[in-house]
Amino acid sequence: MEPKLIDHLFRHQHGKMVSILTRIFGLAHLETIEDAVQDTFMQAMQVWRQQPPENPEAWLTQAAKNRTIDLFRKFNAEKKRIAYVQNSPSPSVISDLFLETEIEDAQLRMIFTACHPLLNPRDQIAFALKTISGFSSKEIASALLLKEETIKKSLSRARKTVRQEEIAFAIPIGAELPERLDRVLKIVYLIFNEGFHSNKKDMLIRKELCGEAIRLCKMLLKNDLTNPPKVYALFALMCFHSARMPSRVDENNELVDLKNQDRSLWYLPLMTLGNRAMMRAVEAETFSTYHYEAAIAAEHLKATTFEKTDWDKILDWYEKLLEIQPSDLTQLNIAMVHLQRNDADAALAVLKVVNPDELAQRTYLYHGAYAEYFAKKENLKKAIECINKALDLVANESERQFLLKKRETLLR
Repeated sequence: MEPKLIDHLFRHQHGKMVSILTRIFGLAHLETIEDAVQDTFMQAMQVWRQQPPENPEAWLTQAAKNRTIDLFRKFNAEKKRIAYVQNSPSPSVISDLFLETEIEDAQLRMIFTACHPLLNPRDQIAFALKTISGFSSKEIASALLLKEETIKKSLSRARKTVRQEEIAFAIPIGAELPERLDRVLKIVYLIFNEGFHSNKKDMLIRKELCGEAIRLCKMLLKNDLTNPPKVYALFALMCFHSARMPSRVDENNELVDLKNQDRSLWYLPLMTLGNRAMMRAVEAETFSTYHYEAAIAAEHLKATTFEKTDWDKILDWYEKLLEIQPSDLTQLNIAMVHLQRNDADAALAVLKVVNPDELAQRTYLYHGAYAEYFAKKENLKKAIECINKALDLVANESERQFLLKKRETLLR
């Protein structure tokens, strides 16, 4: 069996196994549970080298059930019994715990646990990627551009808080649910964004992160308690962006801007799925940031060519987005829309109020926008100066090559 397939299966099953075992044994035993799941995967790798199973997912599920019995014995031996399970359950009872509906419920509980307000916001995304999505500390560090040791400390802090504060492994109810759901959506959104526009030096798109964010969102949509219109809006947004993914880089892994993307590569099934979700999303009385971002993404997909893009409509959506969530990145996007509308003066007025320090790792986009402005004004010297500033700040190699090509074009 190919290593990539094994890796995919393990990651997909990891969150399921950790979540269901946590539901059985409690969050106090989370580290033991994660170690047990890791041991199960290590065992699988050894066994599968000799003889790959016909049904790998069924093999892992059975291994998880066997591991559950082992953990009951371990905890009983230590006299740390689970309150509602006094004796080791029968195999049939364990099988019931691994029904798909039970697993999905457990994973939803884990998502809300990871986004508990008592956890440090900086630790939540790492904790979510580890417990729900099965990413290793090294992979999380790579995704978030942090040191592995920093991620390990973050995970340790999160586990300690969960244990000390005795956080409930549950979906919140009543007035607490909407606020916690907002935290969950923010984490899902961050995971997707890091996949769709990665800061990793050698990789612009990380499909595994995008796929994981979509999977988590689909899980929320399946539960009537966790699927208000804004969840459909976020799902639509991710579908719309993912539909364009095949055209964003060429065969040399170089960035292709929206103007030059091959629109025949845009994936129609995802566009259709996004449109269906958007129909549900607009049943809301008020719109969220996800609604407006999805509307912007949809406008790009509607245009059969770049020249037919309705920039006036996109500008309207961005301005509505800015009203409910002011941000320098949105202001920067508004400036870029003005440039596409050939209104350089309006673009400059907006750029002047953007604080580049607030853009963090995206600061290079600010200088890139100024380069576009000066190019429109036919001040090539200034445009090149701005591109050079952007080059000093850009981390991703695909985007670096894109900026270098743009500079070459200006120098001709």
